[in-house]
Amino acid sequence: MDFTALIVAAGRGLRAGGDAPKQYRALGSVPVLTRTMRAFLAHPGCAAVQVVVHPEDTGSYSDATRGMADPRVCAPVFGGADRQASVRAGLEALVASAPERVLIHDAARPFVSPGVIDRVCAAIRPGRAAFPALPIVDALWRADGADVQAAERREGLWRAQTPQGFRFDDILAAHRNGGSNAADDVAIARAAGLSASVVLGDGNNFKITLPEDFDRAARLLTGPMDIRTGTGFDVHAFIPGNAVTLCGVQIPHDRALSGHSDADVGLHALTDAIFGALAEGDIGDWFPPSDPQWQGAASEIFLEKAVERVDARGFRISHLDCTLICERPKIGPYKEAMRGSVARISRIEPDRVSVKATTSEKLGFTGRGEGIAAMASATLIGR
Repeated sequence: MDFTALIVAAGRGLRAGGDAPKQYRALGSVPVLTRTMRAFLAHPGCAAVQVVVHPEDTGSYSDATRGMADPRVCAPVFGGADRQASVRAGLEALVASAPERVLIHDAARPFVSPGVIDRVCAAIRPGRAAFPALPIVDALWRADGADVQAAERREGLWRAQTPQGFRFDDILAAHRNGGSNAADDVAIARAAGLSASVVLGDGNNFKITLPEDFDRAARLLTGPMDIRTGTGFDVHAFIPGNAVTLCGVQIPHDRALSGHSDADVGLHALTDAIFGALAEGDIGDWFPPSDPQWQGAASEIFLEKAVERVDARGFRISHLDCTLICERPKIGPYKEAMRGSVARISRIEPDRVSVKATTSEKLGFTGRGEGIAAMASATLIGR
């Protein structure tokens, strides 16, 4: 169920303290806004992310998105005098490529979970919005200053969160119809005659508002470390030719390798290892051999896509290891060049890349000199 995420990041966030708007302050060395964007980009249903920023924050936004090479990230647009004006600016920016569904989210809620996103998306209907919320469980009292006046019933009361989801045409029309001083976008939708459904939110999906909220957020980051390991394996047969490409390095040889792309068996295995660690299928799912656009393509493109997905999912590559299995050509003279090539493509240091070679002791198809095989592993760490 595809959607576009509209992230509102045009506020000043003064109550949170610090010397910068809260959405650009570091949370575990990563800006809050970056974490929020990654949460949506990691969701398989996210078709695009549109961020609304303050005109004075273009530099901060550029810093927060540096290295985020994801074509789904739209150019930012400037917000208005209040949140309602900022949301409308973001909606208007999406008109040219209008999505079916839009999820409007606070930039300062970096811990939105896939489950919350799923529940909101599933509840959106034509003429009906949806939003996550938590039921009120504490006793409620009305007070005049410090003087308690009366108890209030809590039955049926909810604490609203974001993202708030809508059919795009519905919420755009609601914003264009005006209304002022609305509590949130659901209130604007209801004022325009739309109905709304509440779905269960998440206690960790809180909005960073006060200085102590950064402490709470930092504690969440110190939870169990998310370490992923994936493996890959690939094989290509020899055909007549005069060179092979392995791990991005061309090696003179009396034969070439057969494949729909450039048949770089090393990069193919590494790409599959990364996709495996992310549990996002394999190289054939992302680059089907039946698609003519990949005919003769450089396998560097495939590894670059896998690395892009690592960044979008909020991970970093800790280590890549590739073992090439063949009798010939001799790999030893080219190993360091291969390590450098893989490191460059993966945007990591060469000392985090291992390239090895072995023979199969004259056994099997590699032993008979019929082709080359490669095994690879990838280790990813959540950021």
